[in-house]
Amino acid sequence: MMNIQPRSQLMIGAFLILLMAVTRGHHFASIDHLPSASWAVFFLAGIFLKPLWSFPLLILEAFLLDFAAITFGGVSSFCVTPTYIMLVPAYASMWWAGRWYAKRHQEQWSSLLTLFSSLILGTAVCQIISSGSFYFYSGRYTDPNMGEMINRLIKYSPAHFESVFFYVGCAITAYLFLGWFNRTRHSGAETL
Repeated sequence: MMNIQPRSQLMIGAFLILLMAVTRGHHFASIDHLPSASWAVFFLAGIFLKPLWSFPLLILEAFLLDFAAITFGGVSSFCVTPTYIMLVPAYASMWWAGRWYAKRHQEQWSSLLTLFSSLILGTAVCQIISSGSFYFYSGRYTDPNMGEMINRLIKYSPAHFESVFFYVGCAITAYLFLGWFNRTRHSGAETL
């Protein structure tokens, strides 16, 4: 089980808010910049942030960033349809996958299998909810069908998995480094 001090949770939460702000949407993200970290942010928030209000706070941030990008940044509103609200359960799947993992976390390498299993499942469910609801119910596609939906998932899912794994991989690296640093600092203090 993850045991993170409230001060550390506050710092992690502030970092996740900043990460989503600088990577979400076309106002910053493009081929020359980092991909959106939104899905990974919700997953990592599920792991590291205990307060339940962190989820609605991140949802509000995502919606405000999209609103600002469309209203003031000149970003297309193509994706804003009645199905836009389905981002809430899509992001919830990432957040709950992170919370599920946090309850099973152990300071052992074997814990990585549990981490990656929850990450893969959460990302797959998020992709199906967000893409599936948009494809079938947005009104943007004529005659949607399951075969075309599967083709779209095959085409677009790898990029989503890649960006989620990139950010979570960076988080794992930072977590391991900080753990090593803290152990080294404490063992050095004991020998003095």
